[in-house]
Amino acid sequence: MKTETEIRVVRPPRRSRPGLPLPPGRLGPVELELELEGRVMNCDIGFECIGPPDAPAVVALGGISADAHVSAHDGGPRPGWWEALVGPGRAIDTERCRVIGMDWLGGTGDTVAESATAAPLPAVTTRDQADLLARLLDGLGIERVRAVVGASYGGMVALAFAARYPRRLERAVVISAAHQTHPMATALRSIQREIVRFGLRTGREAEGLALARELAVTTYRTAAEFHARFGNGPVWERAVPRFPVETYLRHQGRRFADRFTAERYLRLSESLDLHAVDPARILAPVTLVSVREDTLVPPWQMEQLLTKLRGRGELVRIRSRYGHDAFLKETASIGRVLESTVGQRAANREVAR
Repeated sequence: MKTETEIRVVRPPRRSRPGLPLPPGRLGPVELELELEGRVMNCDIGFECIGPPDAPAVVALGGISADAHVSAHDGGPRPGWWEALVGPGRAIDTERCRVIGMDWLGGTGDTVAESATAAPLPAVTTRDQADLLARLLDGLGIERVRAVVGASYGGMVALAFAARYPRRLERAVVISAAHQTHPMATALRSIQREIVRFGLRTGREAEGLALARELAVTTYRTAAEFHARFGNGPVWERAVPRFPVETYLRHQGRRFADRFTAERYLRLSESLDLHAVDPARILAPVTLVSVREDTLVPPWQMEQLLTKLRGRGELVRIRSRYGHDAFLKETASIGRVLESTVGQRAANREVAR
């Protein structure tokens, strides 16, 4: 028999002037039954809310390295992971929308939990993250959101949420994510995980994490971008050739290793490959954004998802030399999609109807 969920909402005090964000907070504790095995206890959910409390709610979810800090605000002035598209007057306008960000279960943010047993936290799926989001919305008193917008891993979670809670969202916007993981993407990530495990076995955890991330970055971008961005000639350092692209990858790897632990990385990397959603369970309208140059989520896979959706769907195709990372770089094209689906242009169409 499942234990009833206890939700204790920890809310920072509201500010008197409307439109200002709640400071970053935690909600909990909650207990979650996990999809595959086991459950987590005493889970506190890290979150941020930006925008007027009475505005339509929009959930914004990014990749496995994203956190609840979507955009800068008075309570957290550092730039967020989607700064170019979320904020006052931007595609997702925080003066007209209440934007909600969430830290992943098993990630690097403020969502913390303990296993019901003495063992480490069990495997976490995108459905588990969707359940966590539902608990967060419950605690915030939000029954239904205007949209769940997700990119990469966040897009997978958006699909899982739409399938599991079809009446709690008006729309899903899914960028570079499909209903299941492509085997080639799994193959590439399995090599990255083995690099991390090798680092653990040899006492070189940070180096293993950094090297795995370097390999991952080559799958997020394209050969065309690297050709345009980096030259072929080396820079000689004490008779050792160093290449510009090599320097870039090493920087990305070190920066990632400073934020992640091996355990957290392995859990979320595996979660990407455990992802599977039945599109026939998705009732809400879905806007899919496919990037032609994305090798991790090829366009044909998103076209396949479109044909399997039970509810209404549309597919927007864009081109980008940034490949899978287009959601972070293609501000203009992604911004137009967001404006037309969850932003002011969408709101105007609703009024016109």
